[in-house]
Amino acid sequence: MTKVAELHERWSRDADYREAYERLGPEFEVARALIEARTRAGFTQAELAVRMETTQSAVARMESGRVPPSMRTLAKFARATGTRLRISFEQG
Repeated sequence: MTKVAELHERWSRDADYREAYERLGPEFEVARALIEARTRAGFTQAELAVRMETTQSAVARMESGRVPPSMRTLAKFARATGTRLRISFEQG
């Protein structure tokens, strides 16, 4: 289990966290996917920023879930981490 997953599991015991997570679910899912892709690639935020030609703080903002990344940024992120970007819609 990744560190992010472990933290989520621990924090999920708190009702306020669960409520906020459910309300912001899609943003958290994107943030979690970004963090997991970066860590699987073995990069720090600073190393990834260099590969993306951006700043570490920009990567941190994306990973926080507070700033939704554009499609162009997601594509740059995928190239930098050696992954393939795939977006899908599922029935609720």
